[in-house]
Amino acid sequence: MATKKASTKKTSAPVTVRLTGAEREKHIAQEAVRFFAEVGFGGDTRELAKRLGVTQSLLYKYFPSKEALINRVFEEVYLGRWNPFWESVVRDRSIPLEERLTRLYIEYAKIALTRDWVRIFMFSGLRGEDINRRYLDILRERILVPIAIELRHELGLPSIDEIPLKSNELELVWSINARVFYFGQRQWIFDVPIEDDLDDLIRMTIEHFMAGARVVMPSLLGITAVPKRSARASTKGKH
Repeated sequence: MATKKASTKKTSAPVTVRLTGAEREKHIAQEAVRFFAEVGFGGDTRELAKRLGVTQSLLYKYFPSKEALINRVFEEVYLGRWNPFWESVVRDRSIPLEERLTRLYIEYAKIALTRDWVRIFMFSGLRGEDINRRYLDILRERILVPIAIELRHELGLPSIDEIPLKSNELELVWSINARVFYFGQRQWIFDVPIEDDLDDLIRMTIEHFMAGARVVMPSLLGITAVPKRSARASTKGKH
């Protein structure tokens, strides 16, 4: 009987992939997002370097300070994931505003209600970092002010050229974001799962907002009678 010869084939050593500088920076930034979302901004960069399997000096080669790293996290999470669709759909007057807002916030929730987005935002506020202020300034100018303008148009109320935008109008619009963001807090901060379909909850939120806005908006502007155009606007596009 022939004897089976032992295999002489050599096992190849694992190939070490060298990252370019840009790839290394991106990798550090992505891990920093996960790290700060887990432990908050009080987390030690030594621990982050340990998780990355690099020295702290290498970490500081790409991000010379913790503040620089936090700024990169802001760019990665909030600017890098900003969806231009959110801005464009608000201004599309071929669609009734209620439908526009529903589309907007369903798409917004896919990004803004993720674990790292919600937890980093909360940790930033508690730590006193300016991530919240910077992001909310962008949100206000690109989304909330346009919604307030479109709300007047939809309800047949004077434009902001006729009556300047009021702070309490913006507070009314903020209430949508507050409600939607709360769904994320429930899941990622309070660990209370949402049992209903999130899209349905957003539709209900927008429906309630529009119903309330039709009642309170005229009084916010000091108008006693709403022009008939608003009644047509409220039913436009409904079947």
